[in-house]
Amino acid sequence: MIQHFTLPSGERMAYRFAPGTGPVIVFLPGYMSDMSGGKAQAVIAYAEAKGRACLLLDYTGLGQSEGDFAEKSLPLWRDEVIALLDALAIESMILVGSSMGGWLMLMLAEALGNRVAALVGLAPAPDFSEWGFDAAQKAVFARGETVYEDNPYGPEPTPTYAKFWAAGQECLLLARSIAFDGPVRLIHGQADRDVPWDISIRLAAALRSADVQVHLIKDGDHRLSRRSDIAVLLGQLNTLGEA
Repeated sequence: MIQHFTLPSGERMAYRFAPGTGPVIVFLPGYMSDMSGGKAQAVIAYAEAKGRACLLLDYTGLGQSEGDFAEKSLPLWRDEVIALLDALAIESMILVGSSMGGWLMLMLAEALGNRVAALVGLAPAPDFSEWGFDAAQKAVFARGETVYEDNPYGPEPTPTYAKFWAAGQECLLLARSIAFDGPVRLIHGQADRDVPWDISIRLAAALRSADVQVHLIKDGDHRLSRRSDIAVLLGQLNTLGEA
C-alpha cells in the first residue's frame, strides 16, 4: 500500500513500507525513476517472501510524490530521505542504489554513519554531473539553462536542469575517500552505455571499506533488469542478510 509522508517543506513524499526482520532494505531509484520500476518491485517482493523489512520511495518531483522536478537536487533528496527514515524510526538499513540512486546511496551512507549496515550499487553513477557531460553541455548549465538528451527508454528527451547539475558539482565523491566501512557490493554491466563500468572500479577504490566486491556482467546493459541480472542483486541481498 502506498503511503505519504509530509515533509518539512509541506510536500508529500510517497513510500511503501513492508515490515519484517533485519536491517531495512531501502531502494533508491535512478534519475527520473520511481518505485514502480521492475528492480524496486523485485526487491520488495523478495523482502516480503523472506520476511525482511523493505522501504520503497519516490523522490519529490517524481512518481506519486509531490513537487516540481525542475527544483530538485541530490542534497535536497538526501535530506528528504533522511527525514522519512527518521519519521519511520529506521535505525539499521541496507541501501540499494540504482544509477543516480547509487550516488545518493553514498551521500546517505556518509550522513547516516553506523545506521547503514551495507550498500548495494546497481550501475552506480556517482559524480555523473562531472563525467557525464561534455564541455559544451557544461557551458549550457553555466548559463543557467537546461540540457536535453535523447532518451533510449522513452519518447521524450531527458532534461537535466542547471540547478541539479550545479548541486551535483558540490557533491563529488570519487576524487576523495568515501567514509563508509561496511560491506559494499557493486553490480555493473559491461555493455552499459550510460554509466561506464569503470565507474564501479573507481568507486571501489574510493570507498574506505575493505569489504568491497565488484560484480561485472559482461552483456549487462544499464538497466540490469533482466531476470538473470535481478537474480544477481537478490543473491547479494540474501548473502548480506545472513551476515
